[in-house]
Amino acid sequence: MIMACVESRFVVEKSSISVVSPYDLRSKHDAAIANFGVPDYGGSLLGNLVYPQNGTVGCSPFGGDQPFKSPFPRPTILLLDPDKYIDKISIPSALIDRSFGETLKNAIKKGDQDVVVKIDWTESMPHPDQRVEYELWTNSNDECGVRCDDQMSFIKNFKGHAQILEKGGYTQFTPHYITWYCPQAFILSNQCKSQCINHGRYCAPDPEQDFGQGYQGKDVVLENLRQLCVHRVANESNRSWVWWDYVSDFHIRCSMKQKRYSEECAQDVMKSLRLPIEKINKCMGDPEADTENEVLKTEQDLQVGHGTRGDVTILPTMVINNVQYRGKLERGAILKAICAGFKETTDPPICLSGDLETNECLENNGGCWRDPKSNITACKDTFRGRVCECPVVSGVQYEGDGYASCEGAFY
Repeated sequence: MIMACVESRFVVEKSSISVVSPYDLRSKHDAAIANFGVPDYGGSLLGNLVYPQNGTVGCSPFGGDQPFKSPFPRPTILLLDPDKYIDKISIPSALIDRSFGETLKNAIKKGDQDVVVKIDWTESMPHPDQRVEYELWTNSNDECGVRCDDQMSFIKNFKGHAQILEKGGYTQFTPHYITWYCPQAFILSNQCKSQCINHGRYCAPDPEQDFGQGYQGKDVVLENLRQLCVHRVANESNRSWVWWDYVSDFHIRCSMKQKRYSEECAQDVMKSLRLPIEKINKCMGDPEADTENEVLKTEQDLQVGHGTRGDVTILPTMVINNVQYRGKLERGAILKAICAGFKETTDPPICLSGDLETNECLENNGGCWRDPKSNITACKDTFRGRVCECPVVSGVQYEGDGYASCEGAFY
């Protein structure tokens, strides 16, 4: 494909890593959150650090059921020299700089004290208020191999959670699609004509990488545009979550692999979901016009990073509270990241389920005040832990610090 070359602005999202022991190494450092592994957004991990004598790149299995035994009841955190295959990592991970890594290696090799570290993701995701805004940069093309398969698997598996959060007003979701533009000198070339709409302004790669057969890049651009307009039009009638139904159904009914990727099939899906086809077509505009398309022009502008946010350069990309999510595109991991974006005590019920977080109020009342007679408590469970706040009982706000005391005033 012919496309314009531009410089990308990449922002490294960070977690923190603290050395807890030995005492003379106590310190706190920034760690980069990688695109592989599963960051524990909103959580932390404390464990004994081990640098294996063999297999320091972590590419081969370590021997035994418990190859890294510790006299303390803590998890084992491996220090590795990653070489390749890092995309296969599916556990929480952090990237540290070489000098810090060498310091940790030397401390482990001395062997006179355990090296204990804490990886902390509790503040890696902004959590300013009671609503999380998130975006998925995706593609309607299903012929790009494993990446497309993983992307559609995620949409199918996450759809239920996304719709619960959206219908409850807890989140605001927006889909986005990447397009490129054709350089002015090549607008009349066959490549640009087959891959672009609006005279080279919005382009996508040929799905089969073969201009002589199958679908063309402009087919992908048109369906991307249609899916954007499905969301826009559905949002106008307060049914924004229908986008998840449309995309899931389109993938099943109109797959490229089944040679059914077409406008006619898309209209059948829209009819079954009672979407207003005329409004969606009006939103899409004229793909042959030598003018800007307002919807796609907005998308291209949004691809460019600003502030603490980097450019969107790869698909799929998830952005949560204006920060790019790092890690695998997997239902549980994404849900934890979204849950980490709520202000404490405003978490929706789905974020407080047992498979996502531990209710810290269950053990010793979380260290908060509790009335021994009525069991009224100041402990409020949150996704990132707990807070001690005096409760409201029968319309009366109790006053106190939430830890040692709470008292209600009755008149």
